Amino acid sequence: MSQQYSIEQIPVNFNKIIREVEQGEQIKITQQGKQIAVIISTAEYERLLNKVPTFGESIERFRQEYNLESADINPDEIFAGVRDKSPGREIIF
Repeated sequence: MSQQYSIEQIPVNFNKIIREVEQGEQIKITQQGKQIAVIISTAEYERLLNKVPTFGESIERFRQEYNLESADINPDEIFAGVRDKSPGREIIF
């Protein structure tokens, strides 16, 4: 759960705020009742900087690294028994 401090409270509570951040808390800073900033730990900051790629970005990187056409793979053979071709359950409207 994140704590919230007004900008005027920061100097008085600075040590407490730092301890809370070190323990993994996110500290919200407000000014005139509006949130203006968030203090986070260095670990959380680094995690946010090292953004995880999206699925599309990962697929594109995979396609650039591996030439599947030259791999001599027949997808019809590999995936022939994977898909369930049964009609499934009956749906009544």
